[in-house]
Amino acid sequence: MYYPEELIEEIRVHNDIVEVISSYVNLKPKGSSYFGLCPFHNEKTPSFSVTPDKQMYYCFGCGAGGNVYTFIMEYENFTFLEAVKQLADRANIRLPSPEISEEAKEKLNKKQRLYDINKEAARYFYYQLKTQRGQKALEYFKKRQITIDVIKKFGLGYANYYGDDLYKYLKAKQYSEALLLEAGIIVKDKKNNYTDRFWNRVMFPIFDVHNRVIAFGGRVLGDGNPKYLNSPETTLFDKSNNLYALNIARTARKDHILIVEGYMDVISLHQAGYNQTVASLGTAFTSGQARLLKRYTDNVLIAYDNDEAGRKATLRSIPILKEAGLTVKVLNLNPYKDPDDFINNLGPKTFDQRIENAQNSFFFELEVLNQDYNVEDPDQKTQFIRKIASKIVEMTNDIEKDNYIEAVTKNYQINKEHFINLVNELGSKVGLVEKRPTVNKINKKEQKEDGIGQAQKLLLKYLIKDEALYDKISRYIQPSDFKSEAYYKIAKAIYEALEHKQTLNAASIINQFETLEDQKLVAGLFNGEVSDLNIKDKEKLINETVYKLKRFSLDYASRNAKDVEQLQNIIAQQRQLQKMHISLNER
Repeated sequence: MYYPEELIEEIRVHNDIVEVISSYVNLKPKGSSYFGLCPFHNEKTPSFSVTPDKQMYYCFGCGAGGNVYTFIMEYENFTFLEAVKQLADRANIRLPSPEISEEAKEKLNKKQRLYDINKEAARYFYYQLKTQRGQKALEYFKKRQITIDVIKKFGLGYANYYGDDLYKYLKAKQYSEALLLEAGIIVKDKKNNYTDRFWNRVMFPIFDVHNRVIAFGGRVLGDGNPKYLNSPETTLFDKSNNLYALNIARTARKDHILIVEGYMDVISLHQAGYNQTVASLGTAFTSGQARLLKRYTDNVLIAYDNDEAGRKATLRSIPILKEAGLTVKVLNLNPYKDPDDFINNLGPKTFDQRIENAQNSFFFELEVLNQDYNVEDPDQKTQFIRKIASKIVEMTNDIEKDNYIEAVTKNYQINKEHFINLVNELGSKVGLVEKRPTVNKINKKEQKEDGIGQAQKLLLKYLIKDEALYDKISRYIQPSDFKSEAYYKIAKAIYEALEHKQTLNAASIINQFETLEDQKLVAGLFNGEVSDLNIKDKEKLINETVYKLKRFSLDYASRNAKDVEQLQNIIAQQRQLQKMHISLNER
């Protein structure tokens, strides 16, 4: 962390969480809290609460929660330090210059200069579109039915016919050739002459998720190759980890994101109201792009071009998206070639119907596969069914496998019992049957570890809900007994506050964590409910939980003991543990 904890806390205190979140979410007062529709998942009934007293938010629907830093990080996809800077600016608090090496400082300055170059280039292209030279480009957009407002929204522009205009413009602003080359804005020929990379093209600025221009795409006007030209990979631009228009789509808050092939498909769909649309950047879809999408949605709809190349691209993308944990469906664009043509001819109402009836990706794969077989021929139909069975075998989740067996046998009128036998036969041949016991063993180990995690969580929840328990529990359990790093850090903060008779400040504790995962963990502890038990059952539960956690801690210590004396001390504690009893009647 670059900044001291005291400054982090001061910034948090000067950013009231209700005021900050209200600028993003429509909140209405309800009792001592405020409620609104959760910005992190699709819902119709408000379950997103913001509590002024705790300076925390929590969604009872999806479990998102934290303090004002967490919200900015999650909503804006910021790092912790980026959230600190934004909230410091909002509160007019001046941040001290971080102490970093000269090398690191130079690297940061250079990166900022590259951002500045791209920003200036984007402004230049946008300006050129409005000049006499840019009339041809403006006519192109008008012909494609793109409005002036949408041109402005996407920062569309024009690189004019002369090949060194932008170079001269940026040189006049004191940017060196070396930086301009690194930004991918210019190129150097064999005679060491510098020219613009883009000329005689309509221009599409490419933004990162923080709305910074990181690259460009350009479509040639008239004849010329290549038809589309993208910026090269640079310090700022990694094609495999960016998506066109994700800066807009990530805030659409729809229950899915649409993936299309081209810039114009994205722009046409956004103009029609589908702000959840993105496109890959001239490359095959990558796992990095899939992981990026997973940050903002669980559901993806593919609407690639309705031709052979588009179908192949769809088939390549499906397993990559599924591997990232996304549910995938495929849109039917018949009778048009791409989403741009579809929306301009049939309109949003019909497109909504296609979204509603989007095809399950597995059945899309089978539909394409079916084209290779003549199912009227018994041998070929058998081969087709075996191919389906082999795809079912690849599924690792038994529930998913059962659901698809049910659907496949129904859709293709296959005898279910025979098909299950075929799946088992193929599974046995590739060794999946023999591997199942190993999977079960792993699950048991995970369940044991998860049991300790649940014990740590439950004990901390009880300490938060009933601070009077601290004196009783702390006789047996200390923060060092919490072996999970996150739980240890939370326990340490809670113990320190209760030891000094201070009120627990959830929002302040969250400040100590920089990752969203840990911040949400703290928020969940402070907002989670504990069972409303009678005193006898509550006493039994707390004793069992303390015993389980302490026993695990002592077992861990015994495995890592360095000498006999340490081991003897651990054995003595294990004996004492057998006599432990926490009474809740002694208040």
